[in-house]
Amino acid sequence: MMPGTITQTGFTDATFNDFLASRDEPGWLLDQRRAAWQKFNELPMPSRQDEEWMRTDIRTFRFSNFGFPQPAAADLELPPGLLTRGVDLAGHTVTLNSQPQRADLSAKWAEQGVLFGSLDTLVREHSELVRKHLFARAVNPYYDKFAALQAACWTGGTLLYVPRNVQIDRPLHMLSALADGGVDLGHTLVILEEGASVALLAETASLAHNGHGMHVGAVELIVGPRAHLRYVNLQNWGSGVWHFAHQKALVGQDAALQWTIGALGARLAKVNQHVSLVGAGADAQVNGVIFAEGKQHLCYHTLQHHEAPSCHSDLLYKGALQDHSRIVWRGMIKVDPGAQKTDGYQRNDNLMLSTEARADSIPGLEIEADDVRCTHGATSGRVDDELIFYCRARGLTRQEAIRTIVAGFFQQVSDRIPIESVSVALAEGVGRRIREYE
Repeated sequence: MMPGTITQTGFTDATFNDFLASRDEPGWLLDQRRAAWQKFNELPMPSRQDEEWMRTDIRTFRFSNFGFPQPAAADLELPPGLLTRGVDLAGHTVTLNSQPQRADLSAKWAEQGVLFGSLDTLVREHSELVRKHLFARAVNPYYDKFAALQAACWTGGTLLYVPRNVQIDRPLHMLSALADGGVDLGHTLVILEEGASVALLAETASLAHNGHGMHVGAVELIVGPRAHLRYVNLQNWGSGVWHFAHQKALVGQDAALQWTIGALGARLAKVNQHVSLVGAGADAQVNGVIFAEGKQHLCYHTLQHHEAPSCHSDLLYKGALQDHSRIVWRGMIKVDPGAQKTDGYQRNDNLMLSTEARADSIPGLEIEADDVRCTHGATSGRVDDELIFYCRARGLTRQEAIRTIVAGFFQQVSDRIPIESVSVALAEGVGRRIREYE
């Protein structure tokens, strides 16, 4: 058995009870876990008969091949953070196989009441704060079988709490890593009180590029009135990892959220990314960079839900595909009856680097108000041979030409990201994966 390989024992009533017995947690949380476990056992596996899953085939996936996260070997070397090069951080957390490794926060911010660290620990120390938000307002723990498993069995997650009017001037960083065969059930809970401000850089990575494993995660972002959150999530799992996640943000009155997704890894990814504008004047910008290769299948379902009046949302997803890979993006702008003066936009562009690759773009609008401006667009196309010729005529190899064209394709997203290390990491991550094609 290779170092760091995990022996799984399955998700059964017996292993769940052992898991609960090992937790030193408040009674309300244990009750929440038991209710979600019951729902997990009741809910069927998603199938291609379901609208949301008809383009994503998980018939070869088996929960029985995995189990509760187990510690990896102590001498494993963790991957370097791609988002943090040259960045002066205010705090940092690390997990390996969903087990907390370390957490630190600058004393300056800890003295002002900021909490940043393992959710496992902080849920015991700040029970009422966590109880108010965990699966209470954002992610629905009963949405499907994966959401229920996450709610029942999460471990090794991260909590970030920023009190009222505290504005953190340096980014925070969190790294979730997987050893080969590992399981990650991490839960991210971010709470910004009124007037707070912070940038959070979150990334996932396997110890090996071809590492196997499973991630079933959740992200809950609570952005209070007049608060500002920049949240970056770089998904860089190994090519054998199954990646399932439910992610949702609530944006309050006159608050602003910039949410950037980078999807580079995983064997199969199925992510629901929802933004709900719940306060008048809320603003959300959602950016996505997806690069798929080999036989990867990366599926992202986005929802911009306008629940309050005079809100603005702007979504831009760009994907590039090579080999036999597939990207599925299904986006919806939903406007409630009372959400007048809505301004919503969504766009998805795909660049095909192979004739065998496939991209599905399904934009949608569901509007129940009559004073709105909502638009959407989607494009897919191959690299123009004339552009390749133009670049090669100036001394570039074919691969260098394609890399340059792809970088230009993603530039529109890069221009929207104010954190230079993020733009550089995304560009380098994509550039390393580009191969020559005909």
